[in-house]
Amino acid sequence: MRQRPLPHTAYGNLPSELGGFVGRGVELAELERLLESSRLVTVTGVGGVGKSRLVLAAARAAAERAQERYCDGMWLAELATVRDPALLELALAEAFGLTDHTTRPPRTVLAEHLADRRLLLVLDGFEQLVEEAAELVRELLRRSPGLRVLAAGRRPLALDGELAFPLAPPVPEEALALLAARVSAADPSFAVTDANRAPLVELCARLDGIPLALELAAGRLRTLCPDQVLARLEDRFALLTGGARGVLPRHRALRTAIGWSHELCTAAERLLWARLSVFAGQFDLDAAEYVCAGPALPVEEVLDLVGELLAQSLLVKEETPAGVRYRMLETVRVYGAGWLESSGDAARLRRRHRDWYMGLATWCELEWFSPRQEEVAALVEAELPNLRLALECCLDEPDEVHLGLYLAGTLWFYWAGCGRLTEGRHWLDRALEASDRAAAGYEDSRLKALWVLGYVAALQGDAVASMRALYECRDGAAESGNPLAAAYAVHRLGCLALVSDDMARAGELLGSALQRYRAAGELNSNVLMCQVELAMALAFQGDPAGARTLCEEVRQICEERGERWTKAYALYVLAYGALDAGDTQEARRLLTECVAINHAFHDLVGLVLALELLALVTVVEGDPVEAAVLQGAAEPMWGGVGLQLFGSGYFTAPRLMCQERAGEVLGAERYAAHAAEGREMSREALVARAQRGAAPGGETRKPAAPRRGRRASTSL
Repeated sequence: MRQRPLPHTAYGNLPSELGGFVGRGVELAELERLLESSRLVTVTGVGGVGKSRLVLAAARAAAERAQERYCDGMWLAELATVRDPALLELALAEAFGLTDHTTRPPRTVLAEHLADRRLLLVLDGFEQLVEEAAELVRELLRRSPGLRVLAAGRRPLALDGELAFPLAPPVPEEALALLAARVSAADPSFAVTDANRAPLVELCARLDGIPLALELAAGRLRTLCPDQVLARLEDRFALLTGGARGVLPRHRALRTAIGWSHELCTAAERLLWARLSVFAGQFDLDAAEYVCAGPALPVEEVLDLVGELLAQSLLVKEETPAGVRYRMLETVRVYGAGWLESSGDAARLRRRHRDWYMGLATWCELEWFSPRQEEVAALVEAELPNLRLALECCLDEPDEVHLGLYLAGTLWFYWAGCGRLTEGRHWLDRALEASDRAAAGYEDSRLKALWVLGYVAALQGDAVASMRALYECRDGAAESGNPLAAAYAVHRLGCLALVSDDMARAGELLGSALQRYRAAGELNSNVLMCQVELAMALAFQGDPAGARTLCEEVRQICEERGERWTKAYALYVLAYGALDAGDTQEARRLLTECVAINHAFHDLVGLVLALELLALVTVVEGDPVEAAVLQGAAEPMWGGVGLQLFGSGYFTAPRLMCQERAGEVLGAERYAAHAAEGREMSREALVARAQRGAAPGGETRKPAAPRRGRRASTSL
């Protein structure tokens, strides 16, 4: 039976409510009732009516009131920035924090993950992919009996068993309370009084109580009195609705509110609004200045104009691990995009956007080999929706496919180093397929995409696809006279031999690649990783001294350059050697740092390798219970990496020895029970536990070393 979280420890990825949730008590109660009777409830309504905030509030309430039903948490998947149907399943996997390095379809990964879990999935912003979203939700609900879905969209998913909940604007009292709360947040002195109540109530009525419209009006109430806002709004009604009187249709009321805000903006503010609509999701000030500045909008004015749009609630400011970023609400963005299209400037702005993110990716690749490595990882994570948009822009135009090849290849460090192999494979396959149909030329970009694809496929355990890409890269490099591309191809062929247990060939290829890199003057994370992989081949063949020398050199260079990702792999090999020498204290120290680095970069391959070895260190130290827990916790991760331990006898050795030694002391039944305890741990809890240090007591014994030149079985 699966161990459940303790009461009041509901978890997931729901964001906190920053602005305060006002009213909607009746709707929340009704949603709770509907979720009792259906596994799929969809809140529908016009854009800006408050669907997203309502479903999030309902999910938070469910986390408190229905903990047993949703004991595996509440999870939000925001899909508004996903435009490519092929990325829909990846977006859901990302929402659940799933890292999968295999070639399995993400839908299969999702279904397996959800199969025996009891949780609530909040699905928001699926309108542009409604058919694909409906098909995916249908399959997940069918295969996951403990799953319930609470969706928010402008239309239902139209699935059997779905309960649609049309959301109307708040009642007048709640609309007034919401308007007052939003104004008070910026101006604490504001209050509803007898003097201003009537125009405020009239303002709410004119805007049909639509929350987004009220948010926009609140921005104006910071500088105008209610009578002034109402007077200006009445003028805009006549202008924008052809003089229609009476209650306005809700779609028209929302468009009127946004249009009214648009009309009240200065010409420069309107221009920036339209140009900012080319971004997907968040963006930073540097990107806004580069993309949006130009004719009629000097770069030095962008900062002040961003501030004005923030003051009018047309932009939202957010603090993220990548720094201060801005976001435009989707309804507001779509309105601006319409103006951009009508101006005839949309194509130019999309190219500017693409160029910025091409440059950003280039900078990030260079800075990956620097002390800013973690900053780069956080930045690319934050910019992923925009990078996807840039890739789409390149690959949709036959004359610009070479740019897509370049961008997909340049992001190798993110695909391989930050747990994004599946998405990287998607873009690399697509770019290379498109380049087959495009005009010849740009061979260097194609060669880079090929070796990156070979690298990604090798890490996924897809040896056939990896060899095909790497041999094509090697042959193409020889034909075009590109020695650096040839070095990368040879390197990755050596990596493939390493995970295939062909240590002699791995050593030969990796050594040749290092010589080629040095001849070309190349030094970066890839070159250092080649040296670490060569050290692994030496260690597995019984040459720990040679392996240690290579990895100490890598560690020194990494510390000088501030590189941490490759350093983690060097620490793994050094820990392997320390354990072989009987120094468990040093092995634990090295592995503790290794685990922390790999977890920070979401590198599942490096993390699970380190945990497997740490479990063996723990049992050698004399704590078989903790070793069994760590080993059990590491086991599920291999489902995301691929064939367990790459199918390698050498990489399997720590795991098998840990099981053997801990099982001898605990017995099969106790070992299985403690391993099962580990399998229930979250990754964060596991990493924290792994870093707590050695458990007390026990005899320290040096594990037997593998015989030189042959596959290890149950010994290191």
